[in-house]
Amino acid sequence: MILAFGDSLTNGFGVGYECSYPQYFEKKTELEIINAGVDGEFSHAGLSRLPELLLYKPDLVILCHGANDILCKLSIQMLKSNMLAMIKLIKDSGAKVLLIGVPDYYDYAHEVHKIYIDTAEEMDILLENKVLKKITLDDFLRNDAVHPNEIGYEKMADTFIELLSSNKYFG
Repeated sequence: MILAFGDSLTNGFGVGYECSYPQYFEKKTELEIINAGVDGEFSHAGLSRLPELLLYKPDLVILCHGANDILCKLSIQMLKSNMLAMIKLIKDSGAKVLLIGVPDYYDYAHEVHKIYIDTAEEMDILLENKVLKKITLDDFLRNDAVHPNEIGYEKMADTFIELLSSNKYFG
């Protein structure tokens, strides 16, 4: 079982739950996936919510969190601390982690925020750091400045499936 954990980028804001990336992922792979995305959630709230969801004993957690912290200019050090704590909880539960890099929305080129690259290296986990930047820069793939449209969410699912398959996480 896979736990998709995050904020509105996981929940499917703007298109509805049925067109979120976890739903596309589940349809394409026929793997059980729990969409645990909460619109507007900050990383400290995600950290508080995660332990209860890990009781479901996922084999893999797709962690896509921190966009709201970045957009509201909360402490980047606190975001990194929360991400490290979430990853430690996930690893301690026995699950693997795929970390999704979120763009720095205040960077002109919308590069993935450096904390995601640093965190993935520090925790020795798989990182996907291209798809959200691509969606953010392409009007055809998004509903607003942050959120994908249906095509964008499907692109997220396809990207995650390809990355996980090529790294032998399944399939």
